[in-house]
Amino acid sequence: MVHYRVAMNKQTMNEVAPQEEENPTPQKRVVTYRSGVAARLAGLSVETLRVWERRYSLSDTTRSAHGQRLYTHEQVRHLGLLKQLVDQGHAIGVLAGLSVEQLNDLLEPAGAAEGGAEMAATVALVGEHLIQRIASSGTTALHIAGSSRRLDDALDKLAGVHADLLLVELAELDSESVAMIAAVRRAVTPSAVVVLYRFCASATIRELRDAGCLVSRVPPELGELVMLCRAALGGQRLKVRPAEVTPPPRRFDESALARITAAGAKLMSCECPRHLSDILMTLGSFERYSFQCSSANDKDALLHRNLGLAAGRARAIMEAAMEQLALAEGLPLPGE
Repeated sequence: MVHYRVAMNKQTMNEVAPQEEENPTPQKRVVTYRSGVAARLAGLSVETLRVWERRYSLSDTTRSAHGQRLYTHEQVRHLGLLKQLVDQGHAIGVLAGLSVEQLNDLLEPAGAAEGGAEMAATVALVGEHLIQRIASSGTTALHIAGSSRRLDDALDKLAGVHADLLLVELAELDSESVAMIAAVRRAVTPSAVVVLYRFCASATIRELRDAGCLVSRVPPELGELVMLCRAALGGQRLKVRPAEVTPPPRRFDESALARITAAGAKLMSCECPRHLSDILMTLGSFERYSFQCSSANDKDALLHRNLGLAAGRARAIMEAAMEQLALAEGLPLPGE
């Protein structure tokens, strides 16, 4: 009876073996992300991602059994490169037609280290759950230079600590946290700041992003967190064009423009001072209006911010023209 069982086992194994040989190695599993996760990792809003996909067909994505778009790691990286370059003033319509290699050429400064090297950054951490998560992970991508369990203690706990990256995690992120994060940032002087939250108002998110922080919901996996850190540090290598980032403060207020207009009417035969004053008042008014205009979502807020920045840059150009005219014709300048 025993010999019979052994014979049957050998026979069964012989029957199974040929089927295994037909497919000797299992297919490699490809990690994919749903659109919400892909957008977060790339630093985009889901609305912006949808617009880019619709207008420029950026990613040849697959779909899940339920019809949801699925993005590979390389597609997420591509979207992240586009986001970084758009933030620095490049037109998405131009970038959409470029390859990843061409996008990297725009990002990488001359003499930069070879791409593909794994990130190994020093981090200053704020948030108890975040500290435990990274300390217990054994990751070699993030080296803890200092930590604080609470944001209100961070200035004391991180005094004298300098790191490549400031990483903050708060369950409830409110407007009062913005000033404290800014203070810790000045103390640590990191190259980049990543702020993670579970619940937060859109206005607070916009305020932090305007300050140059990468803001995202707390990612469920450590791998996603490392990708966020890579994206934040990668953005610091961009070729910044300061004149296009923030326009200078207003040079002529309405009373100064009124004085120039009145003086021009007495000293000059043409009406250039009045016309320039009208243009400057209109541009200044539209600039303020754009920044104060209510926004329904992140996409809408970005549009109004870009309109305000464009108006501010135009206003600065026309203020320079007004100053040139005033100096040439002896018209009163502010402070005189």
